[in-house]
Formats: sequence, structure tokens, C-alpha cells
Amino acid sequence: MADITYKWHKSYTPWLFIFPTVLGLTVFRLIPIAWSFYLSFTDWNLLAKPTFIQLGNYKELLASEDFITILLNTLQFSVVYVIGSIVLGLALAVLINTKIKGISAFRAAIYLPVVTSAVAVGIVWNWILGPTYGIVNNLIEAIGITPPYWLGDPKLVLNTVASVQVWKMSGYYMIIFLAGLQNIPAETLESARVDGANHRQSFFGITLPMLSPTVFFVLTIAIIDSFKNFELIYSMTKGGPGNSSNTLVYDVYLNAFVYYRVGFASAIAYVLLIVVGLLTVANFYIRKHHTQPLD
Repeated sequence: MADITYKWHKSYTPWLFIFPTVLGLTVFRLIPIAWSFYLSFTDWNLLAKPTFIQLGNYKELLASEDFITILLNTLQFSVVYVIGSIVLGLALAVLINTKIKGISAFRAAIYLPVVTSAVAVGIVWNWILGPTYGIVNNLIEAIGITPPYWLGDPKLVLNTVASVQVWKMSGYYMIIFLAGLQNIPAETLESARVDGANHRQSFFGITLPMLSPTVFFVLTIAIIDSFKNFELIYSMTKGGPGNSSNTLVYDVYLNAFVYYRVGFASAIAYVLLIVVGLLTVANFYIRKHHTQPLD
């Protein structure tokens, strides 16, 4: 077939096709990011003109005991969420990694909370964990044990909300782990069984090592996702009691749209960005170091 020359093609033609995406990225992402960075050095209440105060917001953050508490809450939420999501997601993937009739329905049921509104999930779990009419507390009382105040006890509330987030998102990680499990050659596992390895030995000796790239991917995604916890906290606890379930992302909302301290909220947002960035870089560094051959 003879070569066809597209005479209408110019050097700038590819840019015309990507221009809408670049425009949207610039207007709705890059400009707001740059503007919020500037605002983090200002005092602004959404009404008056921003007043430049240099590092005032960051100095106030570092000197605030409440901020340290909120930062520790955020890290605690992240640890519970990341560990819980990986363990539960992998366990569910192993359980449903089979070819039996109707297994697709189970997979869909486990994945359903992922696509359910986080606000709706928070409202339902608020009712389930309610101190008076909650199903969980009624079941605990039925066996003669005094139930805890899940969302009212400062020692329990953060882990409770994090556990609900794990329940909601574990189906997402299950699908990723399931894809990784199905890429493991069945012949390898069959050879291990012939050599006398039991299920536990096959899992820890073959399946888990071969699944390490998937685990690393899920770990990275879960770390980033663990800091996006606004909806559940807003619908379940409003950051309370006190600051016991308040996190950085929710504190950004409080300062920006409740206290009208937009500059201070922007500074918190950039601290959150730094925390997520450092954890992600550390994750990649550990992964790279782990895969390097020993001398």
C-alpha cells in the first residue's frame, strides 16, 4: 500500500489535541496549587484582601499542641488503615481466588462498599455503632458484656473510624491482589505441593514472594489513600470528641470553611503534602534497597 501523506498535519497538531487536557490541568490543578502555596504565607478570611505574614502560619503550626495531636492522629489513622487494608484485602483475595459457581457474586458483594458513598457509609455505621440502639452494642449486651462507646471514647474513636474505612476500601485492594494472584503460574504451586509443601508453606514461601510487586503497589496506594479520610470523619465524628479523631485533612476543612482561616488551612495542606511525599519517597527507597542484591 502506498504511503499516505497527511498534508494537513503540522508540528503543532499534537498540541491541539492535548490542549483541552492541559488547559483543564492548569486551571483546576496547577493554578490552585500555586495560589494555595502563596496563601499559606498570608492571613485571609475569604472576605478581606490577603495579608502577607511570611512564615507566621507555619510558626503557629509548629508551636500548637493541637496540631501535634492532629498530626499524630493522622499517622495513627494511616497505620491502622494501611495495615488493615493490606491484610484484609489479601485475605479476601486468597479466599475468593477460586473458580466455583457464583464466585463473581461474592466478589461483587465485597467490592460494593468501595463504590458506595462514604457519607452514606458513615451514617449507616454511626447507627450500627450507636450506644443505645446500635446493633453491635445490642449484640454485646446480649452476651452480658458492657459495650464500649465506640464513637464517644477518645481512646477508641480514631481506630473505630479507621476500621470502618478499612471495611469500605478492602474490596478495592482485594481486586488488585486477586489480579496478582492469578498471574502466579499454577505449575509453580503444583510443584510445591508435589514436593510436600502444605498450604501455609506454599503461601509464605511462594505466593507471597511472587506477589511482592503487587504488595508494594498496594502499599503505595494505601499510604496515599489513608490521608484522604475527610468524608467518614465528617459524617461520623466531626473530629470529636475534642480533637481525638481530627486529622490533617479534616483540620484543613475546619480552618478554611468553619473558622475562615484560609491561609492557616493552606499551611496545614502543605504540611500534609510534605508528610505524604516523605512517606511515599521512603516507601520507594525501602523497596529499592530491599531488591538490591546483597554484596
